[in-house]
Amino acid sequence: MRARRSVRGAGTGTLLLLLAGAAIAAESSAPVKVVETMHTGMVDVMKVAATTTFEERATKLEPVIDAAYDLDFMGRKSLGKSFDTLSPEDQKRWLEAFHRFMVANYAGRFTSYSGQKFETLGDEPAAQDTVLVRTRLIDPGKENVDLAYRLRQQDGTWKIIDVYLKGTVSELALRRSDFTAILDRQGFAALMANLDEKIADLRDGKVK
Repeated sequence: MRARRSVRGAGTGTLLLLLAGAAIAAESSAPVKVVETMHTGMVDVMKVAATTTFEERATKLEPVIDAAYDLDFMGRKSLGKSFDTLSPEDQKRWLEAFHRFMVANYAGRFTSYSGQKFETLGDEPAAQDTVLVRTRLIDPGKENVDLAYRLRQQDGTWKIIDVYLKGTVSELALRRSDFTAILDRQGFAALMANLDEKIADLRDGKVK
């Protein structure tokens, strides 16, 4: 009897471990779903890019990007500590401009489609209770590009807060270096003008 109880106990313990593992897997898949949903929306826009204008692509991409990214967080972090030195009015202006820039950055680059697709490579825990979702852009005839998205959970929702180009280079860090250099040297008005110029270049197809 003791042996049977021991076997049953072991079976129950194993079952509980399996269920716990399944629960963890389900939880960790939430960030992946955010990224994959965004990728689906992006590919849909790319498929019709040749017959749509910049403004039309931006309109289609805006809800996709809003759902996936924590743009307010990224907008603040893109200026680092300098954001806190701005007036409330300028902070609002900056976040609105940063939002327009993020949408324009995709709308200006998605101008054609030749079979591109995104592949999810996996996800892993990252610093400060974030999750890193690793993906790859498969671009037929060109070099594939590894992209890693860092997500954090806020109010029960996972949002992207950074993108790592080639899997390692923080896009947010690059933006912060660029933006804060202009802000420190030339002031807020020059920074806003620079961002407006970047958006105009993307609208005109001048992708850098």
